[in-house]
Amino acid sequence: MSTTRRKLLGYALGGAAATTVGLPSAPAHAASWQLKWSPSASSDGLGAFETVEDDRAGSHPSGAPHIYTTGNNWRFTMHTVDRDTSTDRQRHEVTGLRLGSGSNYLRWTEGQSWRLTYSMYIPSSLKATTSFTHIMQMKQPGTGSSPIVVQSLRRVNGVQTIELKQFTDDILVGRTELEPLQDRWIDVDFQIKIGNGSAGSLRWILKNGSTTVIDKSRTGIDTFLADRVRPKWGIYRSLGDTSGSLQNCYLQLSNLRGYQLV
Repeated sequence: MSTTRRKLLGYALGGAAATTVGLPSAPAHAASWQLKWSPSASSDGLGAFETVEDDRAGSHPSGAPHIYTTGNNWRFTMHTVDRDTSTDRQRHEVTGLRLGSGSNYLRWTEGQSWRLTYSMYIPSSLKATTSFTHIMQMKQPGTGSSPIVVQSLRRVNGVQTIELKQFTDDILVGRTELEPLQDRWIDVDFQIKIGNGSAGSLRWILKNGSTTVIDKSRTGIDTFLADRVRPKWGIYRSLGDTSGSLQNCYLQLSNLRGYQLV
């Protein structure tokens, strides 16, 4: 290589090196949703959950089990004769996100952000009611605590709807008509930032096939009581309905996934 070419190359390399001096360091890794929980109904069964509340009052043993798997789906069956320990309501639910077959489960705590995605089948026999019918809840573990968030089937001016609410302050996140979503599999995407006071947020997405039916968010809300937040799925409904909508029914879930924003 000639002296001239060596000098030119040196100038080029020196200039490139010089341009890097004083640059800010590379940005921190952007947060992303990391898969933490992906149970299979066919292999994990009810062991996918932290607890199972199947007719905890023993009101209808001949109808047991009310919660079980069929293929790769989890099924919750409710009969009109079923009663909870509080006899003005009915409850068959599962709670929490268990990891493996032991006692290890995911703990959702203040400051964390979590996301749940799953498919859900609501038959026409599972109707919206004038009193509460919850099919998903976020709660603090333990007895006597109020829900934090509820996904519910509610009659509004005679119309069957599905909605998501922050429960403690009665804040509606979103609501849409239920009947077009019944008797078919729909997809749920639920996201929560766990925060006290005004530090929390929620996002709720429902899809019918490739169509986004609803995509609603609320920020600056309270999504924490104490200890931790624990998801619940199933059928939890009041017997106080005045629309004649209570009948034998069921709910099915599939492809449950849990993600943490890290």
